[in-house]
Amino acid sequence: MVLFNRGKEGILKGLVLATLFSFMIGGAIIVLGPATVSAQQSEAEKLARENELRKQLEQVEADIARNTQLLQSKQKESSSIERDISILTYEINQAKLKIKQKQIEIQRLGGDITKRENTINDLSVEIEQEKESLAELLRETKSLDRTDLAELILGNNTLSDFFVDMDSFKFIQSNIHQSFQVMRGTQVEATKEKVTLERRKSAEEDAKRIIESETKKIAAAEAEKKKLLALSRSEEKAYKDIISEREVQRAAIRSALFRLRDSANITFGEAVDMAVSISKQTGVRPAFALAILKQESNIGQNVGTCNRPGDPPEKQYDKIMHPTRDIPPFLRITSELGLDPKTTPLSCPLGYGYGGAMGPAQFIPSTWEPYKARIAGVTGNNPPSPWRPQDAFTASQLLLRDLGAAAGGYTAERTASLRYYAGGNWSDPRNAFYGDSVMRLAMEMQAQIDILQGN
Repeated sequence: MVLFNRGKEGILKGLVLATLFSFMIGGAIIVLGPATVSAQQSEAEKLARENELRKQLEQVEADIARNTQLLQSKQKESSSIERDISILTYEINQAKLKIKQKQIEIQRLGGDITKRENTINDLSVEIEQEKESLAELLRETKSLDRTDLAELILGNNTLSDFFVDMDSFKFIQSNIHQSFQVMRGTQVEATKEKVTLERRKSAEEDAKRIIESETKKIAAAEAEKKKLLALSRSEEKAYKDIISEREVQRAAIRSALFRLRDSANITFGEAVDMAVSISKQTGVRPAFALAILKQESNIGQNVGTCNRPGDPPEKQYDKIMHPTRDIPPFLRITSELGLDPKTTPLSCPLGYGYGGAMGPAQFIPSTWEPYKARIAGVTGNNPPSPWRPQDAFTASQLLLRDLGAAAGGYTAERTASLRYYAGGNWSDPRNAFYGDSVMRLAMEMQAQIDILQGN
């Protein structure tokens, strides 16, 4: 083919040949060499390993199911040293099986994570290469566009050469369009891979957290079992003393005050009962829901209160709230509840922005209003009150469910807690303290709930 005869022939011919070569590679017109065969063998080994891990996981899950049945059966028996030792043995076995289950899951996730990280790297390289090719095509097109038509015609020896050059120009333009499509498709694929990778990493983090939790359970159960094994049948009184100690511990936990922000305090037992009852409709873990409320109350105690009787003018609702977003709904909420807007306690600003959060769940008025009907649907309290514990608990769990907490697992709950606190700025590292604190509190709450429930 005769291309541009003066100056552009080499460049244009190189571009065309490079484009054709890229099409050949894209169409997989390649010869399988030793490296390709080796890659296929490696893929086969990975598949075999995946199948083996899947079989191991299925076996462990079957063992967990059997152990659960034995544990539940033993728990129905009358209290005795032997019975409690057997229960602890089953619980230890259950925890070990769960650790094994999660270790297998981590192995499976580890291989997939590495594979996807490699895929993302390959796609990134492809995108950069496509950008370079596209830039070269655009530069050449721009150069041709600047050429005067008369110059283009006169620069060819024959008229037929001119039409050949025009066909080549159209060919380049067509390849530019195709290059855009390829790059766009590669970017979409890379984005999908990154989303999947983040999910896999979250699942791996969740598995590690469960292993950590189950390890602590094993240590506690082993200590309890050792204590029981030290007792003989003749020491029935000692066993009864242990039972009594447990009941005293449960009673102390149940009766302990669960302090709430801007509301009458309730006992921890009442808080657990409330959280468990609401959880049946929201799917949010009770211990996590209580941790959020505890965290909000702790923050409230740290920053003090506003809008109380006797507070100075700068602490009144009309000075601390967003004037257009929150003051109108606050006045509507207090009006329908028969409360004085000038003396109803609110949270002060955290040193920046606006304040005005209400009650234990610390909802701002503009967020509370859209949830009122849903809260009333759960509690039957209409209108619901941000300062009533049952309504506040329900509002908090409904919002946490909307933020993804019902999915369960460490990462889902921690992310939901950060969104609860910081909204769209949840991923800002400066807000990480809130999520970390909530998850620590959730672990403490779960331990106390387990004692109350006899676990």
